[in-house]
Amino acid sequence: MAASFITFEGLDGSGKSTHLKRAAEWMRAGGLEVRCTHEPGGTPLGDAIRGLFLDPRWESVEPRVEALLVFASRRQHLHELVEPALRAGVNVLCDRFTDSSLAYQGIGRGLARPWLEELDRLATDGRRPDRTLLFDLPAETARGRGQSPKRRQREGGLDRFDALDLAFYRRVRDGFLDLARDDPERFLIIDSSGDVESTWAQVEVAMGQIVKVRAS
Repeated sequence: MAASFITFEGLDGSGKSTHLKRAAEWMRAGGLEVRCTHEPGGTPLGDAIRGLFLDPRWESVEPRVEALLVFASRRQHLHELVEPALRAGVNVLCDRFTDSSLAYQGIGRGLARPWLEELDRLATDGRRPDRTLLFDLPAETARGRGQSPKRRQREGGLDRFDALDLAFYRRVRDGFLDLARDDPERFLIIDSSGDVESTWAQVEVAMGQIVKVRAS
């Protein structure tokens, strides 16, 4: 069976990163090779770009510059990590991909979708995930989780996106849901408004639809 490229999408605070790690452990326990990665970043160059992208000192970054930074990181990520892993038969779980750009820089920042899609074509050659888990919850809940004292302590304070207002979070959530409606064969929507275990129960079912693991 060919390796799968699976992305985890959603608002900051949706639980996608936590459940990506747990899904990787579940896959490994089932005998599958898996590589976990993230965007922006995933490579030394990409992580350097990520630092610039999230640095709260650059609060007035022009939206097209913001998108160009993300897609530069994405191009390097595909070239250096994602495509080589898939060719080697290793499944890739990625925290964010092009859907985040369409939701955040497109719907959130107001960039035209045709412009972003052309940028995506140039940067990724049209690469799409095999399946995408979208972690959905109300914007108010996500923002509260993302700005919790525990997270601030763990990550060293707020980044540029944590400081954005609730209206921005709502636009991005709507953008993600629109993407899922447009591509129902690829997206699996996870209701992550509940506790960790109820969310994981949905993730485990979804992952079981995507990959075949060895019975324990």
